[in-house]
Amino acid sequence: MAAVCCAGLECAAALSIRSVTQNRRVRKASSLMAENHSGIEIVKNPPESHLSDLGVRSWPKWGCPPSKFPWKYSARETCYLLEGKVKVLPDGADEPVEIAAGDLVVFPKGMSCTWDVSVAVDKHYKFD
Repeated sequence: MAAVCCAGLECAAALSIRSVTQNRRVRKASSLMAENHSGIEIVKNPPESHLSDLGVRSWPKWGCPPSKFPWKYSARETCYLLEGKVKVLPDGADEPVEIAAGDLVVFPKGMSCTWDVSVAVDKHYKFD
């Protein structure tokens, strides 16, 4: 596909700029692609710009020490783990889902699960 530069001419520089811009968009989109495990969506290490767009740093915080407990999500929860390591076992799932510091996670409304916290958790969270 031909690219047109500021002078209205096709040129290598315009092609190069278009290619770099498209590659950045693809890398940004792919870096934000969520993994889905048993209905839990996880984005590993999202860029700070994405966290800012979501307003994550203004969300309430919650934390807990290493422990194991059942939990039911009465609403959809989005959270960002600042610290910690957890294995979440959704009811009926064969394998736990591992989440850790730096993960942006979405738990669906209605999910029942068991949290097995191996490293103390500190997270920002928001219920929808």
